[in-house]
Amino acid sequence: MKKIIIRDYDPAWPSMFDSLCRFIWPHIMGQAICIEHVGSTSVRGLAAKPVIDIDIIVDSQESSSSVIKSLENLGYKHLGDLGIADREAFAQPSTLSDHNLYVCRNGSLAVRNHLALRDILRSRPDSAVEYGELKKKLARRHERDMDAYVEGKTKFILGLLKDSGFTQLELSNISGANKKK
Repeated sequence: MKKIIIRDYDPAWPSMFDSLCRFIWPHIMGQAICIEHVGSTSVRGLAAKPVIDIDIIVDSQESSSSVIKSLENLGYKHLGDLGIADREAFAQPSTLSDHNLYVCRNGSLAVRNHLALRDILRSRPDSAVEYGELKKKLARRHERDMDAYVEGKTKFILGLLKDSGFTQLELSNISGANKKK
């Protein structure tokens, strides 16, 4: 397994997202609602794995199927939902910078989780710093064990989401989804 690397915030990450968005959007506009930069690289000042996380948000199963075809035509490999409802994952073409790409149904738990966590961390720099330090510590402790790394972050993430109004059932589903990753 690859070594988990956490880097201090890189101001180039938003530009990397913009570049990927400009590549993808012309092929899916009219099929998708929007493209969102999510994950730790979307939060100014937050340490992160140097991998851009992207959610393409769609409004229906029909739109999702259409976007999946368009992405496959761009060289993405569809990986299925990987056990997370209303979220389709993709492997990137080798010619593009490192990123995780998902197609998510608007309003789904997967996209609400991503957007809420991003927005909470953007609005609470102290939590972002604390989360970054936790991720660095976990990466040192579990440098080649992604499951243990993710499990170590889960309690912190769930605490933030609970404070923002997620129900206990939703938190249980998010926790279960993190274990499937």
